[in-house]
Amino acid sequence: MSFPQQRPRRLRRTAALRRLVAEHRLAVDDLIAPLFVKEGIDHPEPVVSMPGVMQHTHESLRKEVRALADLGIPAVVLFGIPAHKDAHGSSADAPDGVVQVALRNLRDEIGDGLVLIVDNCLDEYTDHGHCGIVRGDGSVDNDATIDRYASIAVAQADAGADVIAPSGMMDGQVARIREALDSTSHVEVPILAYAAKYASALYGPFRDAAECAPSFGDRRSYQMDPANTREAAVEVALDVAEGADMLMVKPALAYLDVIAAVRAAHPQPLAAYHVSGEYAMVHAAAQAGWIDGQAVMLEHLVSIKRAGADVILTYAARAAAEMLGA
Repeated sequence: MSFPQQRPRRLRRTAALRRLVAEHRLAVDDLIAPLFVKEGIDHPEPVVSMPGVMQHTHESLRKEVRALADLGIPAVVLFGIPAHKDAHGSSADAPDGVVQVALRNLRDEIGDGLVLIVDNCLDEYTDHGHCGIVRGDGSVDNDATIDRYASIAVAQADAGADVIAPSGMMDGQVARIREALDSTSHVEVPILAYAAKYASALYGPFRDAAECAPSFGDRRSYQMDPANTREAAVEVALDVAEGADMLMVKPALAYLDVIAAVRAAHPQPLAAYHVSGEYAMVHAAAQAGWIDGQAVMLEHLVSIKRAGADVILTYAARAAAEMLGA
């Protein structure tokens, strides 16, 4: 008995057929938009290394978030650029700190219509640009740093943050923040842990936008070595044990294997950060006429979904939402 010849191309013949059998779909609901708000500026300032990305004033941030909400984007993540920086990042948890003011403004603007996630770290707030409290020998003091993260988390929750996202890769940061939130009537505020954050060379444009490049050394003593995957499993498992409600892998495209491994091992919602360098490279190639920038950007985002991410933090969120909704 002979069998009919298999012809997979039959299911690729028309756009409607391809749509019908697509295994993975990118939707507006999958997108989180990272946004920057800066003190001391009168108008939004473009980030040259990230076309389309701005350092916002409080007013322009309010307008941008309203536009994103109207497009159906479910969440933003906020990064603050303070006017004053010092060794301890004292403005990070000040009641009138740049992010706390932004949170209250945005809560007034959109109510509960959009999830307000806030980055919890010190690099934007310290004069040395490191993610923690630096000792005299230049090393980062882990335990003193996570105490600062705890204080920052409470200030952010007090100001209206829906989700706290610690990104410093300090040992015990999730547990310390959870303890602080639970002891200050913020039991219901979830933690999105940057669980596997690598010491990547792809963060350069972000450091332009957030004005947080280290003034000495680098961050390899606390962010992960790009050569390691088993270590990521350890880091993620520790964050889960400490009470992380959501997990993140950063960067995304260069670490699709890590995203897939985390997805296979843990049921928690999984985010992936499509970082500034990954975004900027597409724009640079498109501007040179080498690629179709929109098509490549969407292909990259779909690949991140295919690897197992539930949601994607991406600077292309607004453009992608406009394309997906067209």
